[in-house]
Amino acid sequence: MHKMIYSSIKSTFLLGVLALAACSSAQKDYSKNDIVARDVDTTANPGDDFFSYANGGWIKNNPIPAAYSSWGIGNLVSEEIRDKLKVINEDALKANAEKGSNTQKIGDFYASGMDSVAIEKLGLAALQPQLDSINKIQTIEDVLKVSAYLTDAGADNVLGTYVAQDDKNSAKMMLQLSQTGLGLPNRDYYFNTDSRTVGIRNDYKSKHLPTLFKLAGAAETVASKQATDVYQLEEFLAKNSKKLEDLRDPYANYHKMSLAALDQLTPDIKWQPLFKILHFEKADSVIVGQPEFYQAVNTALKKFPISTWKEYLKAHLISSYASYLNKDIDNENFRFYGTVISGRTAQLPRWKRIIDTENRVMGEILGQLFVKEYFPEKTKERYVNLVTAIKTSLKEHITNLDWMSKPTKQKAFEKLAAINSKVGYPDHWKDYSDLEITKDNYAANVMRARIWSAKKQADKLGKPVDRTEWSMNPQTYNAYYNPSNNEIVLPAAIFSIPGVKDEEADDAIVYGYAAASTIGHEITHGFDDQGRQYDAKGNLKGWWQAQDSVAFSKRAQKLIDQFNGYVVLDSLHVNGKATQGENIADLGGIVVGLDAFKKTEQYKEGKKINGFTPLQRYFMGYAMGWLGHERDQALANQILTDVHAPAFLRVNGPFSDVDDFYEAFNIKPGDKMYLAPDKRVKIW
Repeated sequence: MHKMIYSSIKSTFLLGVLALAACSSAQKDYSKNDIVARDVDTTANPGDDFFSYANGGWIKNNPIPAAYSSWGIGNLVSEEIRDKLKVINEDALKANAEKGSNTQKIGDFYASGMDSVAIEKLGLAALQPQLDSINKIQTIEDVLKVSAYLTDAGADNVLGTYVAQDDKNSAKMMLQLSQTGLGLPNRDYYFNTDSRTVGIRNDYKSKHLPTLFKLAGAAETVASKQATDVYQLEEFLAKNSKKLEDLRDPYANYHKMSLAALDQLTPDIKWQPLFKILHFEKADSVIVGQPEFYQAVNTALKKFPISTWKEYLKAHLISSYASYLNKDIDNENFRFYGTVISGRTAQLPRWKRIIDTENRVMGEILGQLFVKEYFPEKTKERYVNLVTAIKTSLKEHITNLDWMSKPTKQKAFEKLAAINSKVGYPDHWKDYSDLEITKDNYAANVMRARIWSAKKQADKLGKPVDRTEWSMNPQTYNAYYNPSNNEIVLPAAIFSIPGVKDEEADDAIVYGYAAASTIGHEITHGFDDQGRQYDAKGNLKGWWQAQDSVAFSKRAQKLIDQFNGYVVLDSLHVNGKATQGENIADLGGIVVGLDAFKKTEQYKEGKKINGFTPLQRYFMGYAMGWLGHERDQALANQILTDVHAPAFLRVNGPFSDVDDFYEAFNIKPGDKMYLAPDKRVKIW
């Protein structure tokens, strides 16, 4: 994922794609298969907890299965997609296709993953060349070269290299460095003192890491010592890593320098030999996100003995490939990351895990077949039109702002008009012809695919930016805004509702579910706390009048304060600063989508469906987009690591700021969601 992509994390279901109602709602009967009415929990007060009111009926009847950390519409779509892709994979397996063809790659990848006997027999031997390179390390220079070799193979360590657009010159692809290399999800897991995080930390250093080393062949006492060594190294790196909220400042995380200056920043690291291993020979300069982290790496190379670095690299190599190795390693990896951190008590069936991996490493091969079958051109056109409706509504909102000056408004209009909307699937597909896939070694297939992807990224250096490229597959139930391209990307899978046919979805649902929580959300990201700092061409460049920036920041701070006040679990509360971009986009999507909906015949007619007005159904449709629930472990992990607030607060939080919501459901003082009019946040 692009470093500055904002994900809506909105879920969908692929039982048919919503159509925009083109005729009067009076001509259709939407009451028979009414998903929003069906899921209502009438025991909940909409003014106290609208999320539970709108979705509680479904949640009560759908407990979280053992193999999942959460369960909702997103999981339903995932199941449906996997079932469709399984058919594609099994057909490819039977096809006896020509070597090198996409069909051969699909079939052989699936076969290698399903061959558990071969995987068990290989064990760690699947990684023998990489393990041998680690065992041969003798010097700091060796540590760095092997780290580069492993980074190229997709094994996480201290070299956080990638290629992306220059934030200040979006026409150029640049080599970039960012903080990385921790075994726990982020720095806060090493230092937070709440009992839940302390328990996870203790398991990691006293159980998980020692078990990993024992499975790699170390005696128990040796494994314990190795685990302690690795943890101390990671803790040092964590101390010199930025917090989640501090990574949101694009200026504070932009440090462009020559390769000579990079060598001066880290005098014990000679970067050119490493960049050669990583295929970055074309790099003439580099953007370092967090220089203090790499200065800490430079210090750590001298502070910790070579033996500790070898143990660290071995642990991270095995962890990076654990899911593709023998049962004991795979199970321990799942026990810690799946159960201890996420709360899952069972793994998905093997075939589902293979398809998920296949989607990650060569998803556009599957995507081509997927959209051909499930997303026809006429459907794509419908959502292109809805994007236009949302853009028009946002332009009207900007026009009517009382806190923004005319010069800034004009620049905002230019940026809005320039937003490129990618809907459904790419115009040009990735070429996988030089990716080798065989039947005999699952881990090796994954490694070749990761190296292939790394080379493709490196090859972008010195070439024009390909603004047609997608960073998500069409079969992904997600969407994003990319500020460097000033674009919204809406994969085919994002516009569907479970069990509802095209003609069964009224405009109110469509505008709440698709226009507000996806399209409006992503477009508003172009004007959130980060996105607003990029101009119409995607460059990090000031285009606001000073007084307008101050006015925006005051409004954003009110939203930060609002979300900081939400306690979610135990003593954990939402990080309002880290989540402000998503919260701004949610609120913007809701109000922009609502005004677009008010132009429809259904809203103007005002007729009820199953007892609910069009305005009520709009808010219910939006809430349906976040239908689901998650385990406490997953919720705690989300609070510490994710820039998105929990799903229920992505409904209740912004709704508390929208005047029309109060009118729709008669929200009064004393209701838990009630905010006094002067406390309600209004940005876009």
